[in-house]
Amino acid sequence: MRIVTWNVNSLNARLGRVERWLEAFEPDVLCLQETKLSDDAFPAMAFQSMGYETLHHGEGRWNGVAILSRVGIEDPIGGFGDDVEPDTDARIAWATCGGVRVASCYVPNGRSLDDDHYQYKLRWLDRLAADLDGQCDPGDDVVVCGDYNIAPDDRDVWNPTKLEGQTHVSQAERDRLTALEQWGLVDVFREHHDDDGLYSWWDYRGGAFHKKQGMRIDLLMTTRSVADEARLVVVDRNERKGPKDDPPSDHAPVVLELAR
Repeated sequence: MRIVTWNVNSLNARLGRVERWLEAFEPDVLCLQETKLSDDAFPAMAFQSMGYETLHHGEGRWNGVAILSRVGIEDPIGGFGDDVEPDTDARIAWATCGGVRVASCYVPNGRSLDDDHYQYKLRWLDRLAADLDGQCDPGDDVVVCGDYNIAPDDRDVWNPTKLEGQTHVSQAERDRLTALEQWGLVDVFREHHDDDGLYSWWDYRGGAFHKKQGMRIDLLMTTRSVADEARLVVVDRNERKGPKDDPPSDHAPVVLELAR
């Protein structure tokens, strides 16, 4: 079973790339972030023709998350599954796919440590932890994946000194990841790779990709039962490349393959 997370930074702009990638790699579940589409505009029929059921939670110009599955979509939820007032942003969707409870997450960026958006980010992560606890048990098969906009530790940043005092690396954000781990999730990528320099996002500006100046912020957080089945976890860096007439996202897909 192959589960993938990918921030596509506009599905309209990247639909052809996504379709070609699906044909080449045939994931069982593909979680997308930053679709930037309304639900009415989501190309569900195109994915259905390729054998995928879909769940999309969008708002139009910004944000938007989706789950594509060829192993079924059960108990779908667009947004948080709690009974609290809905989030104004479309940033999370849940579904059970092939017996695995999957969440596609687009965590708020935070902007800067003195911005209200940073406090929203921290509250959003707290709500994610509460929502996870309300829906799932640590003994279940669970994958909470997506663009977390957090680099878990200094190995995941090309130059920690340059980012000191900024979002993505602050202690409060990393503490929220620790809370998810204390609940029972593991960063499955790090169970297979210890090295630094292994990134999933590179800024479009300044030739960052070619200079290897990136961050690992696209995460697959899984329960132990899923992590124990992991045969490989890789970042498809090749999908970050492309010509100007077929531009890539600034994020690369992260692939988890399970022995099931």
